[in-house]
Amino acid sequence: MSSGPVGIAVVGAGVISAQYLRTLGGFPDVRVVAVADLDEARAQAAARSHGIPVWGGTETVLALPEVELVVNLTVPAAHAQVATEALRAGKHVYGEKPIALAPADAEKLLAQASERGLRVGNAPDTFLGAGLQSALRAVAAGHIGTPMTATTVTQSLGPERWHPDPAFLYQPGAGPLFDLGPYYLTSLIALFGSVARVAAVSSRARRERSVGSGPKAGQVFPVDVPTHVSSLVEFASGVRANSTFSFDSALPRIGFEITGTEGTLAVPDPNTFGGPLKLLPGGSDDWRELPVRGPLDGRGIGVVDMARALRGDTAHRASGALALHVLQTMTAITHSADHAEFTPLATEVVPPEPLPEEWDPREATLG
Repeated sequence: MSSGPVGIAVVGAGVISAQYLRTLGGFPDVRVVAVADLDEARAQAAARSHGIPVWGGTETVLALPEVELVVNLTVPAAHAQVATEALRAGKHVYGEKPIALAPADAEKLLAQASERGLRVGNAPDTFLGAGLQSALRAVAAGHIGTPMTATTVTQSLGPERWHPDPAFLYQPGAGPLFDLGPYYLTSLIALFGSVARVAAVSSRARRERSVGSGPKAGQVFPVDVPTHVSSLVEFASGVRANSTFSFDSALPRIGFEITGTEGTLAVPDPNTFGGPLKLLPGGSDDWRELPVRGPLDGRGIGVVDMARALRGDTAHRASGALALHVLQTMTAITHSADHAEFTPLATEVVPPEPLPEEWDPREATLG
């Protein structure tokens, strides 16, 4: 078994890569050694700005023997293809969400990894942050009694107002459900376990949108996915969640509440890593803030957890199996909205173990 920090190549030097490269650079248990992109000049710029020695195309970085784990930050349509190439090169893979566009593709990917003795991890890792981990502890401690229902909402006018190249966010594999849904659904599954069945409706406000900022401002692009999705999610544990994902609302809103037999928990935004976390006990009118403890570092803590699990031969938490169940849930929501019927899920997943409260990604454990 190898020892020392895990060597990483980042594939995809788009907008989200800046946060990964910044945070991963502060974690001693991993070492980013290369950046790849279809646009090699963009890969070079990203590498130079973060002091990374190698850049180039995907083939270049996959050939490096010091690369053990590929962090796949390509657009959703390329996730499965790039992950497959990495596995064929003998590398473990941690990808951005969704794991693939279709469950069959994700299942094939996980089977290939298993055959090669390799691992697949996947974003989001926000559920490993201090806010959601503290919420898990609060529920487990019985602060709201037995959990019964959850309500989540994320709505805005869409990312084209700030994203310089947003067209891919309105294509299959994105839209509000596939782009934002994984944050909420991963957190709900971590809290309540496998999804049993779903029901949903959806709509699309406009067939075209335009870029609102950057060098492409004013360019028009097609909208090929629903931009408002309302869903009911029933978990095998008996908990029910009502979740709305929308790019059609002029009123920006984010909310996540869990109600139990003894109170309600206001959970932090699952697209962040911190708090606040608030409790309203049953029969009280006064919210009280609960302590939030755990990592606050940002995207990449799932990569560190996976790196430590590789060295320790333990299970990593932001796993391919979890990402597959999230993808199956989103696909079932889409099917339900298209066919106006409850849609069951045939598979189950074991929720990941909570992080120890003292877990610190900035601690060197693999020296």
